[in-house]
Amino acid sequence: MAAGAMHFFAFHTELRNKVFLVRAQQAAPGQQELIRSGAVRAIPPRDAAVALQAEGFRLLDIRPAWEHSKARVSGALHVPFFVEDTDGTPLTLLKKWVHFGYIGLWTGQLLTTINERFLTEVEVLVPNKDDKVLVACGEGLRSLIAVRVLHEGGYKNLGWLAGGFNRAGDGDFPQVEGTRKLQYATIGGASYIFLQLLTLLKVFKD
Repeated sequence: MAAGAMHFFAFHTELRNKVFLVRAQQAAPGQQELIRSGAVRAIPPRDAAVALQAEGFRLLDIRPAWEHSKARVSGALHVPFFVEDTDGTPLTLLKKWVHFGYIGLWTGQLLTTINERFLTEVEVLVPNKDDKVLVACGEGLRSLIAVRVLHEGGYKNLGWLAGGFNRAGDGDFPQVEGTRKLQYATIGGASYIFLQLLTLLKVFKD
């Protein structure tokens, strides 16, 4: 049953990654070059504690509010890069309907749009652009776009949480708040119900 849960989680992550990969390619082409060139440092979750505690990085969580509310690292800054699209035009309503049918019902994710005030809001929280900032999201794709925006906005000591919180182990971020594990905060909708059933069946089996 544990293997079934892992396959399910991998499928869920792959589905979300495909969606955000398209967004990443459209919104900020070439952002991966920042990682390859060394302009932005890739930091895996297992090394995040050292970066935060010993190297002086500040953790910037850029996930949308509904993910952040489920699980978050204590003391982290939070500025969402994507926010709910509240536009009420017929075209947006159609997009919401299609999004719900293909993605929202399964993942629990709302239709989003880029937060146009993202850089300004980060500048309020981190006015010194020489500060070390570790940018994180659930899967690592949204934060990759955000890193590009921050780099172009003058931040030069940036880290990127490679793979996102989904790749974190239980002890990688010891101080976590919320109702779920940090690794599962991106899961919602029908997929979360399915995950709960798999977990329940595993408990009965054990």
